Amino acid sequence: MRGHRRQPSIELLEFIGVVKENGNELPPVITPLSYDYVLVAKSVDDQEREVFKKQTEYINGLKKKNFKVTKIIDDDLVFYGIQAPKEVFEKYRYLLKVSDACNWSSDQNSVTLSTRIRIVHFILNHTLIRSGEGLRDLMKAKVFEAKFCLHEKRKQKELKENWARWTACLQGQPIRSGEGLRDLMKAKVFEAKFCLHEKRKQKELKENWARWTACLQGQPITAVRNYFGEKVALYFLWLGWYTYLLIPPALIGILVFLYGLSYFNTSPLINEVCHSDTVMCPLCDQGCKAWRLSDTCTYAKLSLLFDNNGTVIFAMFMAIWTTLFLEFWKRHRASYVCEWKVSEWSEEEEELILEIVNNADCEPKPFRHSYIHSTLVLICVTLMILVIIGLTHVLVVLRVIVARFLAEGPWEFLNNNSNIGAMMAGAVFHFLIITVMSRVNRIVALKLCEIEKTRSFAATERSFTVKMFTFQFFTYFSSLFYVAFVLGRINGHPGEYVRIAGLWRLEECHPSGCLTDLFIQMTIIMTLKQVLSNVIEYASPWLSRYMKRKRSKKLQRKCAHCYLRDESDVSDGAELCENCKLRDWHKNYRLTDVNSFSLFNEFLEMVIQFSFTTIFVAAFPLAPLLALINNIIEIRLDAIKMVTLERRMVPKKTNDIGVWMPILEVIGVLAVIANGLVIGVSSDFIPRLVYRYRYGPCVNGTAADMDCMVGYINNTLSVASKVEQMFDSEGQNVTSCSYKDYRDGEYNFTPQFWLILAIRFAFVILFEHVLVICKFIAAWFVPSAPMQVKNHKLFDKLYRLKEELRTFEA
Repeated sequence: MRGHRRQPSIELLEFIGVVKENGNELPPVITPLSYDYVLVAKSVDDQEREVFKKQTEYINGLKKKNFKVTKIIDDDLVFYGIQAPKEVFEKYRYLLKVSDACNWSSDQNSVTLSTRIRIVHFILNHTLIRSGEGLRDLMKAKVFEAKFCLHEKRKQKELKENWARWTACLQGQPIRSGEGLRDLMKAKVFEAKFCLHEKRKQKELKENWARWTACLQGQPITAVRNYFGEKVALYFLWLGWYTYLLIPPALIGILVFLYGLSYFNTSPLINEVCHSDTVMCPLCDQGCKAWRLSDTCTYAKLSLLFDNNGTVIFAMFMAIWTTLFLEFWKRHRASYVCEWKVSEWSEEEEELILEIVNNADCEPKPFRHSYIHSTLVLICVTLMILVIIGLTHVLVVLRVIVARFLAEGPWEFLNNNSNIGAMMAGAVFHFLIITVMSRVNRIVALKLCEIEKTRSFAATERSFTVKMFTFQFFTYFSSLFYVAFVLGRINGHPGEYVRIAGLWRLEECHPSGCLTDLFIQMTIIMTLKQVLSNVIEYASPWLSRYMKRKRSKKLQRKCAHCYLRDESDVSDGAELCENCKLRDWHKNYRLTDVNSFSLFNEFLEMVIQFSFTTIFVAAFPLAPLLALINNIIEIRLDAIKMVTLERRMVPKKTNDIGVWMPILEVIGVLAVIANGLVIGVSSDFIPRLVYRYRYGPCVNGTAADMDCMVGYINNTLSVASKVEQMFDSEGQNVTSCSYKDYRDGEYNFTPQFWLILAIRFAFVILFEHVLVICKFIAAWFVPSAPMQVKNHKLFDKLYRLKEELRTFEA
């Protein structure tokens, strides 16, 4: 075998501490003591019951395929240990060799336990029993079982969900040839299905990776790949690279924060607010009093922390950072999938191979496309997005009502800070809506995937991912887009305020700017999401395992013979004793169940966080720091959860992170647009710039000893003299008040307003075009795959073709 030099990309990851191995470890070989899969069912005393018949029929179906099934009864549970015959894996290896896309897979040389699990998992899910045949057979079965026809509640419910409902008008009829394992699980024929943790490998992963003391260490990615498959390994590799690259933006975000902090005592903007005698107009119609601008000194200081000149530079940096992060990720991914020999692997072709392994007489699933189904899905997605946006309007109304309630309440502190209280209450309610809508979004996305009737599981997974992320994105960000771009811009002016239902005035921005409202909203949502998600994510499987352990009886200790046996030295066909098998299976059964959504949930959580970190980073420079701290914990939390608290995830093969990559690229482009709009429209960067060079004291060069921003706050305020009688907080009569806007005495916009508006639009267009060009240049400059990877693939293919030719000539 030819020697292979380590790739520089992998060496770089090892040097900077993202990984701590070179990716060249050989995969473990199968051990005779391992079982490919375990099924668990409730014990049934009455052998005439339908559940028992289906259990028996399914197990017999596996035995007909020459599967070895070991049955162990333990009180009210029945465990079925399943081992597939060698012929199954030999077929798989041969089909890999002759396939178009998967023929360079490393599985040609050896079939590891992770590969065996993946194959057996597919066969189990595609083994059907006759008792679930079409509607006519069900009717025959009812006639045979009774003298009169009864609706079977479970079957009736299934038919209602899948067929007998108006929303299924455009779906096909249920003509499946039988019931599969998923159907049997729903019907409680089997209680659980899982693959077993390998004790030796599990222990190694605990010591090297799945522990809290390893938070600042690199990850053994190849060991993770050998145990959990490429899909999980690439998730942790991506998360590790993302976490490492968060260090520069986190440090720059802190500098931007400190830059704003350093101007607390010298900034003329803060001094002007804190020492102002300006009387501001009431924030609501009834119960609200006029207030002093100086009362909001703390709010002005907070605004300057996140709305200063450093924010613009930071937003530009983050736009370039996003591109570099994604381009360098492509290089690292290419290096690892080349090492693992899955560069040319195709998920759809893999499914086709497994179909043939399961049933040599299977029929191909043809590609189909229905314009009616696609139109229906598009309409449903649009309606769902409109519903989510409608919830944003509900939040707006709620905030307005809460603001008025606090302003009219008996508490003086809440009276003076009613807007901030309403904003914080709105953020909490928004988080509650996110929690509820996350479940609703998943149900709707699954139903839409059923309407689409995709050809393969890979296509279904891609379709579900796009729909679910779209719904979640609008759920998380609709309210933030309102705060960033709408709040305080359509509320009207004294004497002609915009009201909801003619009752409640819309909210206004603080004279220091609207960016602080966006910052507070993002801080509450992001903090609650990360903290609560991590607590629930860790506590839920731990409590589940603890409760199951309390309910289950104590089994005998491992016998001395099995305890001393080394799995690597045993002969083929060796077995543990029945008690030791049962003990091991019980231990895995007590762990939290996993499914095809488990890894999807982790990816979705991180991609939503990536959106928070990039899209509105101009309003929240500390977001990368919070994300960095969260991710350091998240990597070990996910590792501990997968290795010790959850059943073993079915290892799945892949060569990329799937549809998440284009989603991340879309987020990168959206981040440029959103940050440009935040700086140009939401922040006071442009008005300050215009004031400095057009209206400020330094315009004529006569105020050498005066700061150029002196008088800016008063310049942004307009005076309302035609107001009803009102009183300030001290009970004094007020005849006029100020409000934030550029209007004259007749409430018409001043020339300064139109100048600022024109410069805002010009800045947004210039900012976005410059950064998009920079992104394209950066993407072009950094190749998506290292030259060594491309050369290795080229020479490897040439070497294999020569080997095939020599074999042919011999």
